[in-house]
Amino acid sequence: MRPRLASFVTALGGGVVAAFACAAMQISSPDLKAGAPMPKANVYTGCGGANLSPALSWSGAPKATRGLALSVIDVNPPPHQWSHWIVVGLPPSSSGLARGVRSLPAGARAVANNFGDAAYDGPCPPPGSGVHHYEITIWALAGPPPPVPPNGPADALGAMLARAAIDHATITVTARR
Repeated sequence: MRPRLASFVTALGGGVVAAFACAAMQISSPDLKAGAPMPKANVYTGCGGANLSPALSWSGAPKATRGLALSVIDVNPPPHQWSHWIVVGLPPSSSGLARGVRSLPAGARAVANNFGDAAYDGPCPPPGSGVHHYEITIWALAGPPPPVPPNGPADALGAMLARAAIDHATITVTARR
């Protein structure tokens, strides 16, 4: 299943989107397995995890890339998606972030997510809400990052990044409680 760049919401329909790379970009993690549950180390502390961001690696950004953005979004909660981590201003030469990263590369900054934190907050779906799907996406941008409002609606954030992106890659993992 291949989502269009113009639309951030991936139709999960009959199956989970395991991993996906548009054009040449790729994203991977030694901590995550596409389509599998998020490891406890990466789960929010309120749900029994260590709330460490996963180690991430990416490659294949187009030559026209002037900056990168990263988003971690739960695409399942109604009525809107939920952002867990938003990073803008990553240098185009960057190739990843370490597990539990506390200091971002020069020029990069975290934007307040739907928890209200300018940091990574791991999965913690409401009890009994079933399996949630978390899309971890690296976005290649041809210009400066769009003005990302703090604590804004995650679906609007995804649409904004999709409009500004010249390429992206996503890995999807799950969580339930």
